[in-house]
Amino acid sequence: MTLTLPSPASPLKIGTRGSPLALAQAYETRDRLARAFELEPTAFDIVVIKTTGDNRAMIDADRPLKEIGNKGLFTKEIEDALLSGGIDIAVHSMKDMPTLQPEGLTLDCYLPREDVRDAFVSPGIHSIADLPEGAVVGTSSLRRRAQLLHRRPDLQVVEFRGNVQTRLQKLENGVASATFLAMAGLRRLDMAEAVPATPISVDDMLPAVAQGAIGIERRSSDITTAAMLEAIHHAETSLRLAAERAFLAALDGSCETPIAALADLSGGTIQLRGQILRPDGSEALSDEQDGAIEDGAELGRQMGETLRARAGAGFFAH
Repeated sequence: MTLTLPSPASPLKIGTRGSPLALAQAYETRDRLARAFELEPTAFDIVVIKTTGDNRAMIDADRPLKEIGNKGLFTKEIEDALLSGGIDIAVHSMKDMPTLQPEGLTLDCYLPREDVRDAFVSPGIHSIADLPEGAVVGTSSLRRRAQLLHRRPDLQVVEFRGNVQTRLQKLENGVASATFLAMAGLRRLDMAEAVPATPISVDDMLPAVAQGAIGIERRSSDITTAAMLEAIHHAETSLRLAAERAFLAALDGSCETPIAALADLSGGTIQLRGQILRPDGSEALSDEQDGAIEDGAELGRQMGETLRARAGAGFFAH
């Protein structure tokens, strides 16, 4: 197949949200494609799309995300633009993505995964254990809230939404003593050294499903773009995410459900760790299994079903 490559006269349009982190991820995608095909950056257009979630998050900045809507709020307009031909590919943070794509769209290209860990961020405190009793911690993540309260039920947790810069400003303004960010985001923004952040071991705080991974969505019928994306696809990340996202799908996970998972590869084996928590952190259920790499998705599905059965229908209701 002879590829018709993009050019300044007919650029490949890359759709993204407009936050600094989302733009950094879009530029990384552009640069990888440019290197792979020896193209100039002008052969690509970055198209910023404001989503319903972005608009509502700005209006309802102090409301928990679960009260505003589910993960699709941050993808619908971008996917609509992809389906209509307004853009050619969409760049997403995979931890924000629903497990099912709209008909006509395919998500099968992933960039190499960044640091999966959460970061504890505080100007004067270095770890969760060092927080004084009753300290205020800000986070918009139900997972982080539940994991934190499971370890430290004495702490007060307040809503802390916004992009990386917004959350750091809230911290500086004294809204909370500490917050959490993803190490991947800090690294992609070249802020890992400038922010008072301490990486948290995955043994202490298991990350969100697909944390640190960038996914690139396309129209299923667009074979030219599919062939281009093959050149930057990272197979190891794909295998890891297949297990984690199957785990999430089996639990019917959403923004209202505290769920964590992490898959790692070693030789021909995949190891999957999963966790579900009550939203108030009063109980956590975990599992850990390994199997053949090619069976990762099935391993994730089985683990999700096992934890769902252990939890019972009322587990997420409190």
